[in-house]
Amino acid sequence: MKPAERRRARQFAVQAVYQWQITQLNAGRIIDQFEVDQDLSKTDITYFKELLTGVIHHVESLDEKLSPYLSRKIKDVDMVDLAVLRIAMFELTCRTDVPHKVVLNEAIELAKDFATDESYKFVNGVLDKALRSLKLREEVED
Repeated sequence: MKPAERRRARQFAVQAVYQWQITQLNAGRIIDQFEVDQDLSKTDITYFKELLTGVIHHVESLDEKLSPYLSRKIKDVDMVDLAVLRIAMFELTCRTDVPHKVVLNEAIELAKDFATDESYKFVNGVLDKALRSLKLREEVED
């Protein structure tokens, strides 16, 4: 696994989770569409699929974990920001092999790439609070 392949997997996952949030299509159909419509070369496809299916299957618990750190109700969070936050929370809680610092940095970059100009600050603030509360802060400060 190369970091650039993981980054592309996360980029496609943001788009796929966003699509799921709007359409509620099942993960298999979204993955099929991506395999046809996107150039997934140089992408960790397995990780892309895991992020999408993981977010879909754990969305309720991910939203529960995110809610205390949001300044508004989850239904009022911008859909792109929410996709980024859900992926990051999935990685923080379900992919313990991925360093928390990597998750935070990647989420900030995804917000910069896909969301509004100020979204990365919002994403950073939410995840920073979550990391402190989840007692994961020590790894971020290393």
